[in-house]
Amino acid sequence: MADGSVAGARLAVGAFTLTTLLAAACGRPAEPAADLILTGGDVLTLGSPGVVEALAVRGDRVVAAGSSQEVAALAGPGTRVVELAGRTVLPGLTDNHYHGIGGGPGVDLSGARSLADLIDRVAAAARATPPGEVIVTNSNWHEGQLSEQRLPYRDDLDLAAPEHPVVVVRGGHQYVLNSAALAHWGIDESTPEVPGGRIGRDPDGRLNGELVDRAKDLVTVPPRPIPDPATLLDDLNAEHARLNARGLTGIRYPGGSVGQYRAIERLKEQGRLNLRVNYLFRGPRAGGAEAFTEALATWPAMEDGDEWLRVGGVKLGVDGGFEGGLMRDPYEEPWGEGGTFHGLQTVPTDDYIASVRELHRRGWRVATHAVGDAAIDLVLDGYEAADADAPITGQRWVIEHGFIPRDDQLPRMRDLGLAVTAQHHLYVAAPSLVEYWGADRAAWTTPVRAYLDAGIPVSLGSDSPVVPWDPWSVLHHFTTRGTISAGVHGAAQRISREEALRAMTQGYAHLTFEEADKGSLEPGRLADLIVTAEHYLDCADPCLETMQVDMTVVGGRVVYER
Repeated sequence: MADGSVAGARLAVGAFTLTTLLAAACGRPAEPAADLILTGGDVLTLGSPGVVEALAVRGDRVVAAGSSQEVAALAGPGTRVVELAGRTVLPGLTDNHYHGIGGGPGVDLSGARSLADLIDRVAAAARATPPGEVIVTNSNWHEGQLSEQRLPYRDDLDLAAPEHPVVVVRGGHQYVLNSAALAHWGIDESTPEVPGGRIGRDPDGRLNGELVDRAKDLVTVPPRPIPDPATLLDDLNAEHARLNARGLTGIRYPGGSVGQYRAIERLKEQGRLNLRVNYLFRGPRAGGAEAFTEALATWPAMEDGDEWLRVGGVKLGVDGGFEGGLMRDPYEEPWGEGGTFHGLQTVPTDDYIASVRELHRRGWRVATHAVGDAAIDLVLDGYEAADADAPITGQRWVIEHGFIPRDDQLPRMRDLGLAVTAQHHLYVAAPSLVEYWGADRAAWTTPVRAYLDAGIPVSLGSDSPVVPWDPWSVLHHFTTRGTISAGVHGAAQRISREEALRAMTQGYAHLTFEEADKGSLEPGRLADLIVTAEHYLDCADPCLETMQVDMTVVGGRVVYER
């Protein structure tokens, strides 16, 4: 499974020059002892000197990588020595598109495995809720996890809660309402379509309860309770600890609020931030100079922060999720509605291009959600318009998701110096994507092999809670193209384990302009690393899907130990 570069590097163990011996020979005082030594395994540095037996950390940096004998010379009375016993050490993993764990408060559907199970959970909530009160579910689920592999519709939800308005939240782009909810918000067959949205209907024209993208604006979901500031910080700290336990040392929030940014900032000030955060702010829907003037007045400056928390840019969007990605060709029937449905464009073309140009003028880096090929066309048009004002090449603007790129788009991406953030939506949603787009387009979804072969920088992540956040399911999917319930899709787009690891470490460091400090375990780099229970390169599939992490270190500090 290993590339030749890593396999060959196993022989290059002796590349480390022992500074202690050199210092003694030259009469200089020996350098201080290491704080942490990991020895007796395979350390995949992803740089020079390749794969080595041992690693030494002092402070927040790697200070040596070499043979166990060489690195042992850096041990002192206070050094903690961890015997690896053949385990592997990897650079810390990252998630390029992380919204949060779980789908928020409400009826928990994450464990539902059938429509009956889902209906039972909603019915249980209805029994505990006074008639007429709104019931909302969390969003941390997908119909691909259900044995029927379809959404619950209006009539299904009526069985569960006929006397309560019910809003089933599915991902970030879709609601499903029961009859009481449709009546509660005055939505019926005469309600006009919402630009950039879709109101779902049965073949006879009757509403089926679906509200997609901008059509969700017809509903005002009851606000979530806001915890007190101390509880908010404790919850955020606990959430990050769960990420540490699975090997994550860095995450990128793709379009958050000022309030969330300030909470993370307070964690950092308190010394409680246990992973590194790159933060993108959510662009105002209205777009244009006036809307951005108001928003920017409340945001920190672009690139504000440090190696723990940094402002990374602005997140925009132009189309829906996989139930509304904007396509050149229509959806498969019946979703294509007789060849007329191409997905949803959630912002007018002129408004999007004006927003991109305005942000560029103000010095902000732009990342845009684009699922379908027609959406990618629009993003490239906008980015090229900004580039015509002043070059964006070298600024690493981003296409978020990039599900369905086309061959004619890849050179345009490369010429603009764009990066792509890829996530494993297909892992969960394969059955739905086949229904929406057909087998060929579904198999092509997020073609990381094609991106890499075209010279497009790629990083990997999850889009949690739309897709499970565990980084090991991400690595498993992209190295096997395996899915939860539909077998392998798009085997030709598999990448090697080394390529996947590089995308989840070095690819992220490139995305955030941190390749001089992160992404490899070379001496001088930040000591962000993990110890895995099984050998990352050699264990048999599907070992990555269930890989255990024995230790996570961020900045030289052990933040998790199994």
